[in-house]
Amino acid sequence: MVGALIVLFVVVVGWVAVRAVFTPEPARRVQTIDYQRVVPAARKAAPFDLVAPASLPRGWRATTAGYTDGAGARWHLGVLTDAGRYVGLEQGGQSVRSIVAEYVDPAATRGRPVDVGGVPWATYTDTGGDLALARHQGRTTTLVVGHDVDRATLVSYTQSLR
Repeated sequence: MVGALIVLFVVVVGWVAVRAVFTPEPARRVQTIDYQRVVPAARKAAPFDLVAPASLPRGWRATTAGYTDGAGARWHLGVLTDAGRYVGLEQGGQSVRSIVAEYVDPAATRGRPVDVGGVPWATYTDTGGDLALARHQGRTTTLVVGHDVDRATLVSYTQSLR
């Protein structure tokens, strides 16, 4: 009887192990949010000219949005493209160097500037597939970072910011 229980236990553990190895992990479900409901209150509270797209391109969806008040006031909007790629918008009073280090990579490489609606934006890349556009105006730094997102898509999204 004990031998049969041991054999059954080994078979069950083996089956669970095989399923764990060969069954793909289910995709995380990411909730879509209505970022436009957050923007008015965040704009009112922000000590800087908070920007956000008036609308998202077809198939894109907002997944995170938030404003942090106080001495380190910050605005964040995270979206997924129609291909499921992440694009983040970050704004605050920190320097370009510190915002790039925080949201791209401390060792990000600066590239050639890109023109966004007639305004030059600095570009940064990292070895992990991130591309970022950054601009400092007055006391505000704006960063748009995409993971595995092409330059044209990032520039187009950045142009939509109002």
